[in-house]
Amino acid sequence: MDLIFTCILIFLAVLAIIDLVVGVSNDAVNFLNSAIGAKAAPFKVVLGVAAVGVFLGASLSNGMMDIARNGIYHPEYFTFEEVMIICLTAMVTDVILLNIFNSLGLPTSTTVSMIFNLLGGAFCMSMLKIGQDPSLQLTELINTSKALQVIIAIFMSVAVAFFFGTVVQYFTRLIFTFNYKKNLPYFAGIFGGIAITSIIYFMLIKGLKDAAFMTADAKAWVSENTLMLLGIIFAASALIMQVLHWIGLNIFKIIILAGTLALSLAFAGNDLVNFIGIPLAGLSAYTDYMANGNGAYDTYLMGANNLPASTPVYYLLGSGLVMVLALVFSKSAQNVIKTSVNLSRQDDAEESFGTSKISRGLVRASSSTAQLVHNILPPAATRWINSRFNKSEIILEQGAAFDLVRASVNLVLAGLLIAVGTSLKLPLSTTYVTFMVAMGTSLADRAWGRESAVGRLTGVMGVIGGWFVTAAAAFTIAAIVSLTMFYGGFVAMIALIALAVFLLFSSRLFKKKSEASDELFVEILNSENEAQTWELLSKHVRLNQIAHLDNVTTDYQNLTNGFLNEDLKMLGKVQYRTEENKRRFKSMRRKETIGLRRLKNDAVLEKNMWFHLGANACLQMSYAIERSAEVCHEHVSNNFNPMPAQYREEFLPVRDEVIDYIGQVHLLISSEKMEDAKKAKAMGKELRNKVKEMRKTQMKRTHKSDKENLKVSLVYMNILQETNEILNNLRHLVSYSQQLLESKDEL
Repeated sequence: MDLIFTCILIFLAVLAIIDLVVGVSNDAVNFLNSAIGAKAAPFKVVLGVAAVGVFLGASLSNGMMDIARNGIYHPEYFTFEEVMIICLTAMVTDVILLNIFNSLGLPTSTTVSMIFNLLGGAFCMSMLKIGQDPSLQLTELINTSKALQVIIAIFMSVAVAFFFGTVVQYFTRLIFTFNYKKNLPYFAGIFGGIAITSIIYFMLIKGLKDAAFMTADAKAWVSENTLMLLGIIFAASALIMQVLHWIGLNIFKIIILAGTLALSLAFAGNDLVNFIGIPLAGLSAYTDYMANGNGAYDTYLMGANNLPASTPVYYLLGSGLVMVLALVFSKSAQNVIKTSVNLSRQDDAEESFGTSKISRGLVRASSSTAQLVHNILPPAATRWINSRFNKSEIILEQGAAFDLVRASVNLVLAGLLIAVGTSLKLPLSTTYVTFMVAMGTSLADRAWGRESAVGRLTGVMGVIGGWFVTAAAAFTIAAIVSLTMFYGGFVAMIALIALAVFLLFSSRLFKKKSEASDELFVEILNSENEAQTWELLSKHVRLNQIAHLDNVTTDYQNLTNGFLNEDLKMLGKVQYRTEENKRRFKSMRRKETIGLRRLKNDAVLEKNMWFHLGANACLQMSYAIERSAEVCHEHVSNNFNPMPAQYREEFLPVRDEVIDYIGQVHLLISSEKMEDAKKAKAMGKELRNKVKEMRKTQMKRTHKSDKENLKVSLVYMNILQETNEILNNLRHLVSYSQQLLESKDEL
């Protein structure tokens, strides 16, 4: 039995290392984005600062390990076997959850996942124990007070981050304006002193409190002399910042680098428990069992895990080293950063979110409130505030994507909020805290225009909704997994470990596939040569149109087959697929628009028109199928008369010709040789005229048809009308593609 538990522990350790690498690769953008986008320092310098922060944060994160050991449940009531089931459940569920969410394209949080994985596993085991021993109470087994505190902190961090991001940035902008250099001589020392002092206080003084290498005497001395230390640090940093400003250095760049250090340190300090906390809790239980358990794995209670964590320093340093290596050598992390910076440029921001009724209502309410405040304020005060937010005076570094003032507030504030959570032993989601601070600062800077406000607010609502979905899914799956392990024993454990390994490999393949699909777009963003950018963009447009034509072919065939065969399920699938295809195409079109904006040549203006017309033609085909699918679905769901044999016999050959024509247009665009464009347009015109004649014939039949066939006649006319629309837009697409792909030498 001991061998099986050893294998489980090794599996937990391997998952911990994988989590460390993946976690840093995915989250590096949070603490590197602002510094790189603001051009605060060369890329390698920023990377080096972040690496130091990650390493220090990992070494100071000992106190957070208690969350996984005893923060969710009371281990003294659980046997060694049960604790190992809870730990294994949490890690296996994490893999399953990540795989499900990735395949569905849903956002998730490692922090929320870890907490609710543990809670779901512990809750299930607790209910099983209560079933065996009714004298036990759930509140005895689950650490309800701490668990509730952790859950509230996670969800409150959204509102807190957004609120402080908005307020701090608003007053910072009032002080400095967008032309920050004008007011910098008066506030450089004070602003820099406050920023550096807060960073040092939360990062070091609060962080050192739970560091594994701090002695009791050292902790006591720091605690007794905190105010004195803060006074000295503020005076020294304010003086240094003022002197640096006088000698011509930009203090915002220094603050941004310090903020990068702070945020990367906070990330490692707060998130390390998500990656290695559960395996370390399992290791602690295993060590105690091997020393004192005498082989009684099913009766030996794990009170040892109730003691404060004293994680060996080499585990923390080793984890820090793995994270640093992943940060420095991961191409995936660096590509994510570069892409994110390019997408976040002032004029190139890609709108990632849709809209919702709630967000639209909130935006309208906010607009009304803002107008009310504007009416109450004296005109002079309104004019003064507006003068402080004059964006025409904005100062951006050469090639920078962000304003230095906002970048510094984003970094420092996000780092401080996460560090506060760490000092209180409350795990927060670093990704969403950073995201919400950025949303708050952009709101304060009046970056939420009428065009983007609803979308941004939908994104915020999506973050909150994503947390609830993650929490519910993690709790439910963990409960099922732990139940399976409890009744299935070691066989179930081994089977679930095998499933987790399989899902790890499959998710890795899925990730590679999704990354490959975006490689061309990343190349467009990173290209500095206009001719090369145009070549890449042309290829992107062509591939996008080809993929869309494939979808149109499938959807049109399924639509007609579904109606002819009265297959309601297939028609429902067509409706779903059409919506997804439109969403995917619009997303790709936004990316291509961003690519077009990177071309400054006047020749692009004409190509811009052909690009948008071609994209519109593609979308109109999907809209035609969507309209027809709705009519057909309603007809079939009401069990109205099927299409008569006469209609079927005359329509099917034409339907096949339409599908064949779509294939020919597909071949024409994919070959990138438009010599046969004229022939293709003539063929399309001929086919369109044939469909028109069929529609006229059907219209005459409808006037003469009996009541029984009236409804199906109208549906048939609708199909012919929308088929005509598809053919019309296919001909337009050929023309627009010809104009777009020819004359490449103009650039």
